[in-house]
Amino acid sequence: MRKLKTILLLLGIIGSGILFTGCSSEKTDIKKIKDLEFTIVEDADVPEQLMEIINEKKKEPFKMSYSNAENLYIVQGYGEQPTGGYSISVDKLFLTSNAIYIDTNLIGPSEKDYVTNAVTYPYVVVKTEFIDKRVVFE
Repeated sequence: MRKLKTILLLLGIIGSGILFTGCSSEKTDIKKIKDLEFTIVEDADVPEQLMEIINEKKKEPFKMSYSNAENLYIVQGYGEQPTGGYSISVDKLFLTSNAIYIDTNLIGPSEKDYVTNAVTYPYVVVKTEFIDKRVVFE
């Protein structure tokens, strides 16, 4: 009986050690190398093939990247919205050793704004220099 209590006590100590150390969230330390210069691309200047893809996807939220020999295009769409008056901010675009990180934010119309009552599909197309890295959307 004493041996059983000792074993249970040891298992309890080991179990609590696993509970407090094994369940920690794994967060990698992202080290920014540099901010990337970018431009927001108007629809008329979006490559034709990319515009076709955007039009196919825009009804639902989506995230994608597209590149040609010179540029990398990063696109984030926010899906169907009930009115006009939305804008999108690009809060971060930076390079790390293994990826490009982007953070955008959908900004809804304020109560003072005059908006159309038509369904809209807000998205942003960001153009930056071509870098052969994966894109991570934050």
